[in-house]
Formats: sequence, structure tokens, C-alpha cells
Amino acid sequence: MKNLVAGLTGGLAALAVFAAPVAALSVNEAGVAVHSEAAMPAEADRQAILAMEGEYEVTFAFSEFLPIASDYELRPSTETPAREVVVVIADEPGYISLQHLLLVGERDDPMVIKHWRQDWHYEPSRLMAYRGFGNWEMDEVSAEDARGAWSQTVYQVDDSPRYAGLARWEHGEGASTWTPAVSWRPLPRRDATTRDDYDTIAAVNRHTVTEWGWTHEQDNSKLVLRDGSPRELVREHGINTYRRAELTGAENAHRYWAATADYWADVRAAWDEIMLASEFSVEDDAEGTLLYGPVLSEGQAVFMGGRETEEAFENAAAIIEAQVTADGQPAEILP
Repeated sequence: MKNLVAGLTGGLAALAVFAAPVAALSVNEAGVAVHSEAAMPAEADRQAILAMEGEYEVTFAFSEFLPIASDYELRPSTETPAREVVVVIADEPGYISLQHLLLVGERDDPMVIKHWRQDWHYEPSRLMAYRGFGNWEMDEVSAEDARGAWSQTVYQVDDSPRYAGLARWEHGEGASTWTPAVSWRPLPRRDATTRDDYDTIAAVNRHTVTEWGWTHEQDNSKLVLRDGSPRELVREHGINTYRRAELTGAENAHRYWAATADYWADVRAAWDEIMLASEFSVEDDAEGTLLYGPVLSEGQAVFMGGRETEEAFENAAAIIEAQVTADGQPAEILP
């Protein structure tokens, strides 16, 4: 079986695969294969993940700090404020799913935009891996590597895949931290819509939960793949800070989710079906006009009362099928 191991070699992110023993598998509450000999996860792990639920004042801060290419000029640092509500949409012993909802516009009566989602699985047997240029593979995880570990899989606003990692939680005085190995991911939208000089990010994606909230750190290497072999362009540090707060207008997020939860459950199920393949590809443009925009718009139509859930999902399924291939064939989403 393959086991995904990531590391930086000569300043570049590289993935190594080596043999590992086969373990018996079972299926957890979310329909994800896990190692059947899995023990119950530590409650401290579960509580650290669940502590990310709530209302937050957020800052997204990114700073390039080390040019690797001799002719590269560092881009200006950015810091963007936001307000987010994070809701638990699944809570099982070995599976937790957290949905992020953005509040934008007027503070008293904000518009709600579905943001990213994070799924946590205890001792998984498979892990999603990005290979560049819109291509993903599902790598198998050995029982040894999975033991005591949680995978985090991150999805974009339309519930399409983004990246995943595997690590064990570490609990200390006042903080719990989860730090996986380096993994690849597509360009963030902040870069995809403004530049075209690199192809993927190799990142260490660290979560730290504290008494006042939590942080999401990213040690990023921006890689050029188009020349045939990875070449590091620049290194960047990112930190997304979530400070717990009582947000005016947060009830709008819960109202949006109550109205659209069934639609998004169907969309998640469609992507889960696609990810049963050993490899899949997703095509979208930088602005998201081919995939994420239309899928998000169908959800908004449900929220506004202009579309029934079933009709909206049929439209979304057709959009996804047009942009996705699985195991080399056009995706086919079962009704």
C-alpha cells in the first residue's frame, strides 16, 4: 500500500511513497474507510476540534519573506479582516465536520456567504493529495501512520476539494496543536485572480486552539511546476487568527444554514461519491465562473426561496459533472 510522506528537500516540497502493511478496514459514520482496529479517539482531541465552533473576528494575514528565485521581488504583505460563524454539522466519535460562514456587508444585517469547510476523521485509511494543475489522488495510509492521528480535509466554498493532512494532536498548558507534514494545494483565490507566475503551494498547515480562540498558520512555499520539475519561487508565512466574539448579525448565518443545509448535504454527497475514485480532476477558472460560482449561486437561490432544493441540486450536479473527471472518465453523479 502506498503511504504519503511529505518533506522539504533542498527547499522544495517533495512527496515520497513507500510500502506499508495492509490493515483491515471498516467504514465510519461519514462513510469514510478507517482502520478497523481503531481505538476511540482521545476526548481531548475531539474537544480541541469542537472548540473551533463559534463566532469570530478573523484576520487573514500573509507575508512573503524569502525570495528563492534570484530575480523575484517580494509582493506586498496583506491583512484582511472578516467575521465568521463556524457551525458543527457532524459530530460523531471519529468524525467531526465544521462549516465556516462569512458575514459580509452591513454589520447589523449582513449577507451570508458559505465559506470553507473542514472535515476531521480519526485514523483514516485514505488521504487526499493534490498533484497540481487541478489533479488529485487518493493515497492510502498505513495503520501505523494512522494510529492515534486525525486527518483534516479542507473543502472550498462549493465543497470541492482543496487539501488534506494527517497528524496527532498535541495538548499542552493553554493550547492544543495539530501539525501535519507538508502537502500541496491549489493556488488560493487571492493569488489565482491576480497572478500566474506559480502553479501550486506546498504548505505546512498548523492549527492551534487556545482559550481565546484559535489560529491557522501556514508555512507556504510557492512552486513552479510548468517546467517539468518543481522549482521554488518564494516562501510565505500566513496566519489566520480567529478571536472569539459576539457578532452582531450572527443569527443570519444560522438562518442561511437552516435554509440551505439539505442542498449542501446533497452537494457534499456528490463530492464524496467522486472521491471514491483513486484519482480525479477538477476544472475551474480563477474567478470560479465554471464551478464554484454557479454551485454557490444555486445555494443562494434556495436561501432566497427562488429554487427548491431538489431542482437546485440537479443544476449543481450537472455543473459538477461538466467540470470533473474521475478515474479518467467524466464524473457521473447518481440521483
